[in-house]
Parts: sequence; C-alpha cells; structure tokens
Amino acid sequence: MGNRLSKIYTRTGDDGTTGLGDGSRIAKDADRVRTYGTVDEANSAIGLLLAAQLPNDVRDLLVSVQHQLFDLGGELCIPGHAAITDADIARLEERLDHYNEPLPPLKDFILPGGGEAAARCHVARTVVRRAEREAVTLSRQEAVRPQAIGYLNRLSDLLFVLARVLARADGHGEVIWRHERR
Repeated sequence: MGNRLSKIYTRTGDDGTTGLGDGSRIAKDADRVRTYGTVDEANSAIGLLLAAQLPNDVRDLLVSVQHQLFDLGGELCIPGHAAITDADIARLEERLDHYNEPLPPLKDFILPGGGEAAARCHVARTVVRRAEREAVTLSRQEAVRPQAIGYLNRLSDLLFVLARVLARADGHGEVIWRHERR
C-alpha cells in the first residue's frame, strides 16, 4: 500500500501539473490524466447508482466493479502498470450474459430512463463509454494495455443491460425511441 494522505492540499499542482503514480509530473490536462480522471468520474457515477434502490446481486456486482475501476485508475496513473486482467473481462462477460439472457431481444432503440435506478445506470454507462474513448485516444500516443480498453467496453455493455433489468424491476419499463413520431 502506498503513502496515506495526511494532508489533502500540497500546493504542488498549483502550476498546472500533477504527479503520476511513478513520481513523474505531467500537465493536468494531459490525455493520461483526462483518461484516469474519467475512470474516476465513472466510478462516482456508479456510486450515485448505488445510492438508489437496487437488487442485492446488482449492488454486489457494482461494488466489485467500483474496486476494479479504482484498480484501472491506478493502472492508467502508473505508466507500465498492469491491474486489469483478461479474467476481469471474462467475469464481466459472464455477468453480462447472466443478466441479458432473460431479457427479450431488442427490436427498437431505447432511451435513457425507465425509473431512477435505470436512469442513473444509463448515466454511468455513458461516462464509462467516454472513459473508453479517452483510453483509445491515449493509446494512440502512449502504451495502454488492451485489457484496459476491453474492460471499459464490456462494462458499458453490462451497464446497458443492467439499465434494462432495472427499468423492468422498477415497474417503469424501458423507454422506447419512437422514430414514427416525426
């Protein structure tokens, strides 16, 4: 375990730089910082989702995901560090298949909504999707392990399926995009 923060402000970032996990300093708006910052934002969005009424199995899954997102943030903050594994991605796929199997096939696009928990899940999904895009951008300039990008891709898919599950569990149902309304 690294150093514990005993003092929250250090003033070292007042010049527009921040420290990476390897001790180097880079600009606060660098793609690497933007990427792990968006992973942190995704983790916060999942925290907001966890504040809603959720089935226990979904709650347990999301708490586990939060820990893995924290690991992923560390991986992105320490160049060359590896934290997310192929097994982590496989576990997401297994959970995705588990929750998707009983759902009816999609015949239409759905809109974000379907009750408070489902709507919060959609927000988390879109933040994870942004983190994935930023990781891809970073990978064009610096080494990013494919497991990091794959994990974010699978997680956004899982959150989409969970939003469908939560919309149905809440009794609101999914909000179908009505293309014929025009």
